[in-house]
Amino acid sequence: MEDSQYVILKKEKFNDFISALSKMQKLVAPVTKGYKNYAFEEVTSGNEIALKYIPTILPLKKFFMPQRETLLEFKLDKKSPAEAVVEYEPITIFGAHTCDLSGIQCLNMVFSERPKDYNYLTRKGKITLIGLECNEYCDEYASCHLVNASFPGGGYDLFFTDLGDYFIVHVNTSSGDDVVTAAGLLDKADTTHINELHLLRDQKRKIFSNEVPIKTSLITELFDVTFRARVWKDLEERCLACGNCTNVCPTCYCFDIKDELDLSLRHGVRYRVWGSCQLEPFARVAGGTNFRKDRSARQRHRYYRKFRYPVDRFSRFFCTGCGRCTRTCMASISLKETLNELIKESEDRVWKKWL
Repeated sequence: MEDSQYVILKKEKFNDFISALSKMQKLVAPVTKGYKNYAFEEVTSGNEIALKYIPTILPLKKFFMPQRETLLEFKLDKKSPAEAVVEYEPITIFGAHTCDLSGIQCLNMVFSERPKDYNYLTRKGKITLIGLECNEYCDEYASCHLVNASFPGGGYDLFFTDLGDYFIVHVNTSSGDDVVTAAGLLDKADTTHINELHLLRDQKRKIFSNEVPIKTSLITELFDVTFRARVWKDLEERCLACGNCTNVCPTCYCFDIKDELDLSLRHGVRYRVWGSCQLEPFARVAGGTNFRKDRSARQRHRYYRKFRYPVDRFSRFFCTGCGRCTRTCMASISLKETLNELIKESEDRVWKKWL
């Protein structure tokens, strides 16, 4: 760590900092929405922000990839060409946990591949992202350490860590540096502050550990040997195919594109909406064939899209350990329990080979 990359914000200046941020451009942050429920919404005061919170029901992808987004406007005549639409507004997001930052990094990789998604990339370029470190587990559903998302790994402009009387702030980009300069409320960090950050991180390494009994490096191998595991049939009997798990996942990016005409049948829009691989029509193709008709196949596909396929393509997991899928599942399907069952079944298979 270089001291020049770090500044500090004293707690008594926090409200002034948030107020200054909100005047620069629209500011959103986690706010309380009832018992153990939180959401990212617009704020203007530090008093509105929940600094300790369980991951919000909907992840940050709602700002980067809206639930409904207009892509094209057209008229049904030869003289009026279709016009592409890019909807965006400058936003600052404060308080993103490392699991959500990891999720945005995954989406960045996906939408930067050819053909690039310029709607997403344009919107991303207008968002200032400020992270907030978790000094302890948010709740029992988190599995962030298992997937390398419990410590900051980039993907932000500024990153806040609570060290008691003050926040130490990592300045990661020129946009982050511009925010620090414009606010005029942060001071340069010295060696004492850096050492306290080191101590906190050392303590975190004692608190955070793999949440299921497997080495992270062996997860891909686990999925290589459990494609036909009993677990998938067990999930089929429980799964309601509601799509909640994919709607709240920070890295699910499937979408559907629809054309809609107005009442005159002359003007229309093309828009995209979030899709879900857990819904029965998702894998239905021409002729009515559905190559993932069974819920067991759809559940298995979801897990492989988090823990196996992205490793080959992007060299990282697309599960960030946020725990949202478990919290919102109406059938009480737990990601950690499923992984534990896969581990047990893989051990049984290996043991039986030697009998």
